[in-house]
Amino acid sequence: MADHASIPAVGDLRRADAAWAPLREPLFRSLWIAAVISYTGTWMQNVGAGWLMTQLSTSPLMVSLVQAAAAVPVFFVVLPAGALADMVDRRRLLLFTQSWMVAAAAALGVLTLRHAVTPWTLLLFTLVLGVGAVLNDPAWQAITPEVVSPGRHASAVALNSAGFNVARAVGPALGGMVVAVAGSGWSFLLNAASFFGVIVFLCRWQRAPHEPLASRRVRDAILDGFRYVRGAPQVRSVLIRTGAFSVGATSLLALLPVICQPHGAQGYGLLLTCFGVGALTGAALLPRLRVRYSVDGLVAVATLVFAGMTFAAGQVHAFEWLCAVLFAAGAAWIGILACFNVVAQTMCPSWMRARALSMYLLVLQGGMALGSAVWGELAARKGVPVALAWSALAMVVGLSSVLWHRLTARELKMSPVVRD
Repeated sequence: MADHASIPAVGDLRRADAAWAPLREPLFRSLWIAAVISYTGTWMQNVGAGWLMTQLSTSPLMVSLVQAAAAVPVFFVVLPAGALADMVDRRRLLLFTQSWMVAAAAALGVLTLRHAVTPWTLLLFTLVLGVGAVLNDPAWQAITPEVVSPGRHASAVALNSAGFNVARAVGPALGGMVVAVAGSGWSFLLNAASFFGVIVFLCRWQRAPHEPLASRRVRDAILDGFRYVRGAPQVRSVLIRTGAFSVGATSLLALLPVICQPHGAQGYGLLLTCFGVGALTGAALLPRLRVRYSVDGLVAVATLVFAGMTFAAGQVHAFEWLCAVLFAAGAAWIGILACFNVVAQTMCPSWMRARALSMYLLVLQGGMALGSAVWGELAARKGVPVALAWSALAMVVGLSSVLWHRLTARELKMSPVVRD
């Protein structure tokens, strides 16, 4: 691994902002490729689980609970996970979490192929996979500065988002085909296999030694994280803005299996692919837009577009129009979350990074879990179009938070908070 403590050459600094520069580094490139494969498996799993639930239950609430079950663990696990990621060897923690997810996905796949899955069994295994993912996420995001040169960190974060959206574009289509041809069980087994690239990388990675935290108790480490956030206004702004968006934003993807039920499993996969292609297009346009417009302006416009597409998804029925709606929604989605994610990864020093990221993930995924349950229940009572309309309104109302919590470049600089 390269010595990240060394000062990069002038030429490297000039290339630091190049979008693809981190892929020139073998360590980051290997992890990025393995991660894209793993993300693809995850999207295949999502398609399989969402579609399987529509075969096991006709309730919109049960269908929306598939996404909620994957996100619910964030409420109970993500803060301890962030503390652990700052306290222990992140490489060993990631090996444990990746192995956990392999076992859960493989078990669900075998049970599904044996026709031994009920709606509650599916939710249980989705919950177990969610626990593994939440344990994994803070450490996973926190290792980015360790596998890329310092000057290329921001570009690496953006590339990670792009990789996720490459998988979002490919995974659902593959998942839809697998489900249509072989059934959901095989999509779960392929997801289990997709983790092995990351596991091989972690086994071979010679991580540089890091000084552990002085605290040996998870509870104390979590409390230190809260004290840091209390003294860092820019972190609070990111968390509040993320929460204002996430609760309403989840309705479209949570209820999509119900929306596209007339179009079959392949139609569901293709609609998710349209969303992913839109996100990938948005990611390609984002660097130019960020040069010309403020972060607040980009997030506000993208939120309005996403809210509009959420409302439209409940009103249109032709498959071609749904594809257009999902494409535009995907482009807006990446414009919002890419801004939030880059800020979250750079708003804290390394010794606090995993805990700050765990709080960001708690707000983002927790808001989505809450929203999935709320909009699913509303859809069950009043219908999908009504639920989508109200969630779109919630996003528009949430934009008022920009008046008190701006995300300008000046305000996003890391505050000079020091350790006690």
